[in-house]
Amino acid sequence: MRAGAGCGSVVAGDIADRFHRPVGVMAGGRGPGRIDDVIIFGTKGYLYQLAILTLVCAQCGNPAAHTLRKRVTKFTLFFVPLFPVSTKYATQCTFCGAEQKVTGEQAEQLQAQALGGGQSGQGYGQQSQQQPYQS
Repeated sequence: MRAGAGCGSVVAGDIADRFHRPVGVMAGGRGPGRIDDVIIFGTKGYLYQLAILTLVCAQCGNPAAHTLRKRVTKFTLFFVPLFPVSTKYATQCTFCGAEQKVTGEQAEQLQAQALGGGQSGQGYGQQSQQQPYQS
C-alpha cells in the first residue's frame, strides 16, 4: 500500500494500492524536535458487489452482464474505520469494462430488478450479504 495515492476512478491494477490511504499525521510537542502526541487518520475503501444484471452497454452497445457495485469510503483513525464519508454506486460492463455511475435510487431499482428477474437457481441479487473486498 502506498500513502498518499492519487485520486480518480479505481482501475483493476491499482485496487490494492488505493483502498487504505493514511491522509495525515498530526504531531504536537513541547520544544524543537520533540513529539508528544501523534494522530494518524485517513480513509479506507470497501467495494461490495450487489448484483449481476444483463443490460445493453452504453459504451459498446452489446447486451452483456453488468456488475452493480457499491463503493463506500470510511474515515479511519489509527487505521480503525469509524464512519462512512462517501457512498457511490456504479455498473460495469463485463464485455468492454466500461463503468457507468448510477444514483442510489437507480441502484435500488436495479437490485430489485435482479431479485425479481426470474433467474433460475440462486439469484445473483442474493450476494448483497457478501463481505467487501479489502486490500
